[in-house]
Amino acid sequence: MKQNLAFVGLGVMGYPMAGHLAKAGHHVTVYNRTTIKAQQWLEEYSGKLAVSPAEAAQGADIIFLCVGNDDDLRGVMNGDAGVLAGVKSGCMIVDHTTTSAKVAREMAQLCETQGVLFYDAPVSGGQIGAQNGQLTIMLGGCESRFTELSEVTNAYAKFSQLLGPVGSGQLAKMMNQICIAGIVQGLAEALQFGQNAGLDCAAVIDVISKGAAQSWQMENRSATMLQQKYDFGFAVDWMRKDLDIALQEAKSNGSTLPMTALVDQFYADVQRLGGSRWDTSSLLARLQQK
Repeated sequence: MKQNLAFVGLGVMGYPMAGHLAKAGHHVTVYNRTTIKAQQWLEEYSGKLAVSPAEAAQGADIIFLCVGNDDDLRGVMNGDAGVLAGVKSGCMIVDHTTTSAKVAREMAQLCETQGVLFYDAPVSGGQIGAQNGQLTIMLGGCESRFTELSEVTNAYAKFSQLLGPVGSGQLAKMMNQICIAGIVQGLAEALQFGQNAGLDCAAVIDVISKGAAQSWQMENRSATMLQQKYDFGFAVDWMRKDLDIALQEAKSNGSTLPMTALVDQFYADVQRLGGSRWDTSSLLARLQQK
């Protein structure tokens, strides 16, 4: 069933995600803080342009959000021009931003007072996954309308899973980033080791990727790491933001994340090398500076 949708935030992820919804035949109204980006989107896809999040939300059955951080989420949700000023009772708000679980619960409480369902729904798969419609979505929220929502998000997701009440999606994304941090660091160390040992690292990767060491990072990033290409994918700045969220959550729930804290500092080293916008696989560049 085609629905009236709003999409707030047309960054490297939101832009193609909103595009997939339009291509699926839904009626999509977009809002972006930088208007020229929204105008560019309208030249490429069919839809409408809103001048505020509130206007985008008017009449929408589902409002999708994909902004930067906790403060950005509060900014587009609250106030006279915010999403909550324009929503209709019974609609759904789906937040694809990676945020804290705390702010997700805060937004859900505000939505409940207006008869609106809120789902925290961070994604994994990066820019390429968004462009190819192959994202994985981790959701927290009400089970009653999950199937209805999934029928829409299937336009850009290969898999989605409801993991519990609001906040669960964000907690799952923290686990995702914790895992990635360790895997990328391990891969970077292995590649540096192989180079220093005089091995043909590409040939070695071809072998070990068939065994227990295999990972998405190995399959998709090892070749570009060896070529010292880091100008694509998920930026170091974003990863540090995500790891900070995970480390703060760990303090509150009693978890110990020594490896995550260490790799976060390694990413700080990459930033000092000028790699703030490099892909997260740039941990190898740091080792090669030693």
